[in-house]
Amino acid sequence: MNPALPDRLVLYDGVCGFCDASVRWLLAHDRHRRLRYAPLQGPTAAALRARYPEMPHDIDTVCFLDGAELRLRSDAAFAIVRHLPAPWSWLGAFAVLPRPLTDWAYRRVAAVRYRIWGKADACRVPTPEERTFFLP
Repeated sequence: MNPALPDRLVLYDGVCGFCDASVRWLLAHDRHRRLRYAPLQGPTAAALRARYPEMPHDIDTVCFLDGAELRLRSDAAFAIVRHLPAPWSWLGAFAVLPRPLTDWAYRRVAAVRYRIWGKADACRVPTPEERTFFLP
């Protein structure tokens, strides 16, 4: 693993209102500060795409780099919450549901996320307190 990369990296759509709200929620609930974040539009994601060819080029898929393992869509979401303290980590138990079903639900939300939660003109700039948790 590249020493410059954190052990647990959430790659998200940096201009999506829902994704931004999700990252803010994760920051608020990750008391042990296990997660790091990078927008899918940034150089970190671009470099990872070269290493992980299965990483989509479109930005409607949350990706989670957990050690050397890349997780996508609902699998990523369930893996992310497992790193949060209880009771939030319990949501990871939904990973036992069939992946086609959970990915179908994930894709439905992804398809309407801009219409419901909006789209920013640019990625949000982290606050000074948050900067240590973000990669470009």
